[in-house]
Amino acid sequence: MDFSALSGKRFIQPLRRLRPRLRRNLSEYRIYAYLALLGPGIISATSGNEVSGIATYSSAGAEYGYTLLWTFLPMTLFFLVAQEMCVRMGVVTGQGLADLIREQFGVRWTTFVMIALLIANTGIIIAEFVGIAQASELLGIPRFFSVPVAATLIWWLVVKGTPKTIERIFLLMSLIFVAYIVSAFLAKPDWSTVGRELITPSFKLDSGYLFTVVALIGTTITPFMQVYVQSSVVEKGLEPEDLNTARADAGIGVVFANLIAFFIVVSTAATLHATGVKLEDAADAAQSLAPVVGEYAKYLFAVGLFGAAMLAMGVLPLATAYSLSEALGFEKGLSRSFREAPTFLGIFTALIIFGGVIALIPGIPQIRLLILTQCVNGVLLPILLTAIVLLANNREIMGEYRNRLVHNVLAISTTLVVSVLSLLLIGKTIADMF
Repeated sequence: MDFSALSGKRFIQPLRRLRPRLRRNLSEYRIYAYLALLGPGIISATSGNEVSGIATYSSAGAEYGYTLLWTFLPMTLFFLVAQEMCVRMGVVTGQGLADLIREQFGVRWTTFVMIALLIANTGIIIAEFVGIAQASELLGIPRFFSVPVAATLIWWLVVKGTPKTIERIFLLMSLIFVAYIVSAFLAKPDWSTVGRELITPSFKLDSGYLFTVVALIGTTITPFMQVYVQSSVVEKGLEPEDLNTARADAGIGVVFANLIAFFIVVSTAATLHATGVKLEDAADAAQSLAPVVGEYAKYLFAVGLFGAAMLAMGVLPLATAYSLSEALGFEKGLSRSFREAPTFLGIFTALIIFGGVIALIPGIPQIRLLILTQCVNGVLLPILLTAIVLLANNREIMGEYRNRLVHNVLAISTTLVVSVLSLLLIGKTIADMF
């Protein structure tokens, strides 16, 4: 056999023709690999735009117009820093946030943080069920039907579904937030004013303004998000070589979530601020939009409210169950059965039942209670951020992946800003009482 022919054009040319196909197949493989790793960051961030978040953003737009839009620029940066640290810790250590807090800071510190998270998260869980009730009634469905059905669907999905199925459904729920972008454009805001207020910081020392700013921070960078994203990364089994993709997932989630929040403020500022409408509940924002921009905006807002509540109704109890199970040292995970992880799934079930029952009680306080819950989160956030920064700087557990100077500058700045705003709010509120 004449092997010299193998080095000729007959052999080389077919190989050259295969190169584009090989490159294309490799690119497709990489895309699929990246998509398989996406999920925790996007779900965690978008779940923060839940009922109490929508109430906070709507109230900020209705009461202060566009003047608070500038807060989204520093909040987005701070949010990115917080999510990235938790993603990095989860990938590197293979442990959840509550797990690390218990091991590094002891039982007393863990107990304090977990009680605070439980109180804050329970309040928001109730708000999610109230949001389901409000949204369904706007769409003509009575709450005594919608709340039990929604609770049962979420419980069945989490307890009986596989982790991959749960993640896919949560990601699909995140797409419902596009309704708020459409609502904002239907409101026809003055985009030049929007742009100017976005890049022009303004600040007031009255308690209402401070209360709203702290509430905005509390709903944008909510403690449950950090707990959930780290536990989800751990459960997904990501390794250090997946860190860049996990960071991209977190970044996409933060930008998308804050973009949605931005459009909620814009839509309510454009329609409700000039009329002086005072919102009593999250559904008021949808109802108040109707006379100005038509029924379509009202229904879009209601659909967004329903989808947001459904997503957060799954994520919040899960984040609480993760944190408490990790703190107590019990088995946890979506792949576990009731027999394998009774505490984890028991906490999740109890929170679903409790939130659903309370939401059916007539006369539950609405907008002020919702914003107060977010303000509590804003006050509690520095405590959790301090723990996160200390853990992310721990050479023993993080090794070469510990915080660098830029991480610490941004993280410490976040903690200080939130702490100062919280102290100003408390001081101003006390002063106004006298």
